[in-house]
Amino acid sequence: MKKWPKVIKLNPSQLLVSVFLIAIAIGTLLLKLPISVNKPIGWSDALFVTTSAMTVTGLSTVDPSSVFTVFGQTVIALLIQIGGLGIMSFAVLIYMMLGRKIGMKERLLMQQALNQTSVGGVVRLVRRLFVFSFIIEFIAMIFLSFRWVPEFGWSKGLFYSFFHAVSAFNNAGFALFPNNLMNYAGDPLINIVISLLFIIGGIGFTVLVDIWNKKRFKKFSLHTKLMVAGTIVINLIAMFVLFFIEYSNPHTLGALSFGDKLWASYFQAVSPRTAGFNTINIADMKDSSLFFMVILMFIGAGSASTGGGIKLTTALVIFLATITFVRGKTTLSIGRRSLNKSYIAKALAITVVSLLFIVLAIFIMNLTEKASFLQVLFEVVSAFGTVGLSMNLTASLSLTGKLVIIFIMFLGKLGPLTLMFSLATPEKELTRYPEEDILTG
Repeated sequence: MKKWPKVIKLNPSQLLVSVFLIAIAIGTLLLKLPISVNKPIGWSDALFVTTSAMTVTGLSTVDPSSVFTVFGQTVIALLIQIGGLGIMSFAVLIYMMLGRKIGMKERLLMQQALNQTSVGGVVRLVRRLFVFSFIIEFIAMIFLSFRWVPEFGWSKGLFYSFFHAVSAFNNAGFALFPNNLMNYAGDPLINIVISLLFIIGGIGFTVLVDIWNKKRFKKFSLHTKLMVAGTIVINLIAMFVLFFIEYSNPHTLGALSFGDKLWASYFQAVSPRTAGFNTINIADMKDSSLFFMVILMFIGAGSASTGGGIKLTTALVIFLATITFVRGKTTLSIGRRSLNKSYIAKALAITVVSLLFIVLAIFIMNLTEKASFLQVLFEVVSAFGTVGLSMNLTASLSLTGKLVIIFIMFLGKLGPLTLMFSLATPEKELTRYPEEDILTG
């Protein structure tokens, strides 16, 4: 009797990675079609742009505004939307539209994709996620059309408004202008609408739902309080740091009026942790500003958001745990709540694994790319944080450099632990051994 091959069983992490890779493959094929491009591009460029769109990064080896047709740009916008809201979220949406029951397997996948602590309420979260996202993007498109319809006409103006609303809300950083948004450095409408979009998208959907339901700060969950307070504080600090460092730089803020200086420093302060849009030339910024932005990109946005990085709450947990240890305490308390030590261990694991991959990528690219160390550092961390800012290095990357950045973008979007769990299933701790001390520090 003929034996059928065994069906390969994948855990949620492995299935999530597999589906993501399939989507990238389909997107690459679509961007290689003659209808998608004004001039032929290589497979490596199509793969790079597709991965960048699916991981909502924004780095591109070619100019999206001139290389891709309206069809190709629409494909990019669709990939950004799928990547930003989550491919598994769209799968669940299709299930719901077909009237199919959402089983436990699908709920586990949603829990993994949205970085939730439990499967309870994930379907309701997805439903709200779609409704909220599409409403916000539509409202933003209307506001942006007030600027771009008079400038480009109805069809092009509305398409530009639609594309940038999707790109900004999903923290992608793709723009249909050769110099990104530098032409609008002092434009209040563009600065406010675009920045609000990627701040809202980057703060996390669970936070938005919590704010919507509870309204008052005192009633928010600890996670929401940390995200809201942390976002406000870090954005204000970043704005003042960049404003004072770049104030007299003739290539960035120096040539602008005082009002435009404030707009540009604000926009460039809030962009590195999430989006990757820029209104000043990144390559012309001072080294101190660039290194500060590297730190912001590494920290990233919020959990269950469209942004990347190790996440703001991860950075806050490590920082507060360090302070707790220095003060001689053994329990981390935040806002009259004690944090389980497993969360501290997870935050440390995320940070260490992320740093290991970043260091390895920097080491390889310093061997293969004709660029300064700061350029390589900036590019790699930008890819990991799915930010999309660049010191004009992306277009000149070698094939090896492109593949390294593609992997780092993929890592930054899915998360280092998700990727590690997809390669090796964590073992259950069945044995405990006697304790023994070692010397540290």
